[in-house]
Amino acid sequence: MDITRIPAASDDRAAAFAVLTGLGSLDLTLPADASTVPVLPAGEHWVTSGDADVANGVVVYVHGGGFSHRNPPLMNLIADRLSRDTRRPVLVVHYPLAPAEPFPAPLDAVLATYRELLVHIAADRVVFYCESSGGALTLSAMLGLASAEVPAGVVSVSAVTDLSLASPSIDGNAPTDAGVNRETLAFLVGQYLAGAPADRAPQSPILGDLSTLPPLLMIAGGAEALLDDTLRFAEAATAAGVKTQVDVYDEMPHAFTLVALDDDNPTGRILRDRLTRWIDAG
Repeated sequence: MDITRIPAASDDRAAAFAVLTGLGSLDLTLPADASTVPVLPAGEHWVTSGDADVANGVVVYVHGGGFSHRNPPLMNLIADRLSRDTRRPVLVVHYPLAPAEPFPAPLDAVLATYRELLVHIAADRVVFYCESSGGALTLSAMLGLASAEVPAGVVSVSAVTDLSLASPSIDGNAPTDAGVNRETLAFLVGQYLAGAPADRAPQSPILGDLSTLPPLLMIAGGAEALLDDTLRFAEAATAAGVKTQVDVYDEMPHAFTLVALDDDNPTGRILRDRLTRWIDAG
């Protein structure tokens, strides 16, 4: 696997924590040139911004939130940035949430939404962007796809890949992360699994057959508890023959990518540029 470490710009770690603790006061208003169009009754919708055009392909966005939470205005703003940067419409997925609807309902919903999309567009024009628990769902959904269903690529951010919580960084990096630790993860994963075993696929994608996965760009913070979930998965995917790029942003906590909502943030600009160039190169 190819690993790139991105040094933290001055005060960027503090900026990341400020965004994470100040979400309640963040202006989530979409720009005037962004449009949202509902497509499925579960809440899925398209966000199209700037000069985005389906001719360039599409992005499927699978949000994080510990399998149990979502923030639609924040998700729409993230989708707006993705659409603007990639020049592609973004399909925002609203999967069922635990504990009311545990495994396998969220995974089944991601798969169903994707397969409905494939009725209208070829898989090789689709890229997934997924965060945290959404990373687990997306990477799980990639297991066992038919060859015609494999998308052009997957971008994962701070993905959960091993629900047995075997990664050493869960304990080692807990003191430097933004509130993510073994106790929190065990609670959230327990709600999602609802008694299903954690140590097997598809719920833990790292334990599946990774040989048919699409190319991966895996992004993680160097100070986050889930860092090893990314590094271990990337190593396993590479060993299975999957083209895998890993970007580790030094000193950054879980969900640090929210700094990309600030056009003036140095790390956010680097992140958006690297992500866009990787998608364009695919």
